[in-house]
Amino acid sequence: MRIVVAGGHGKIALLLTQLLARRGDQVYALIRDPGQAADIAATGGVPVIYDMERDTPDDLAAAVAGSDAVVFAAGAGPGSGAARKYTVDLNGSVQLADAAEQTGVRRFVQISTMGAGAPPAPGTDEVWAAYLDAKTRAEDDLRDRALDWTILRPGMLTDAEGNGLVTLGPPPIPRGPVPRADVAATLASILLADNTFRHTLEMVSGAEPVASAVAAIR
Repeated sequence: MRIVVAGGHGKIALLLTQLLARRGDQVYALIRDPGQAADIAATGGVPVIYDMERDTPDDLAAAVAGSDAVVFAAGAGPGSGAARKYTVDLNGSVQLADAAEQTGVRRFVQISTMGAGAPPAPGTDEVWAAYLDAKTRAEDDLRDRALDWTILRPGMLTDAEGNGLVTLGPPPIPRGPVPRADVAATLASILLADNTFRHTLEMVSGAEPVASAVAAIR
């Protein structure tokens, strides 16, 4: 497969690119900083310079054209203010979905977060509330499109070593931690699984191997 990953230098994206490259996929990782290109190449991916807050939709369409799937793994990240949650976490997903539609790429996998889809609890920090709102709007935008989409909402992300055992299914799933490595492995499996089309899924660490957890989605 030829797969484009937006937010290609994120921790999950780097792990995913390495997994996909090892199984023979061609991965084109969108990054805004040319200084990150060596990190992409080290995972087996191809760096593509694209800044979703500055570059044009035509640039993005050119990067996406001819792909079999796109993965939205971008995020404004820790330390960013509320405004960038909308320009990156929301608008970035919308731009990628627009490009997919424009170029005929039907498969779209979006990384969201547990907590999306519901109003933030009273007293929630302003930036976290903006993050949840942006992710919710990005999900809603994707659901309205005639794409073969899957939305994955991981629980609390950790850098622990993955063990390939998860709990995966439609919401709600009880909150819990999950290693980024297991999220990447689940994304890699989802990309090949047409039974996950048009599903919103939540995941945390669990007891079921990734492959069978993905295959069980109906």
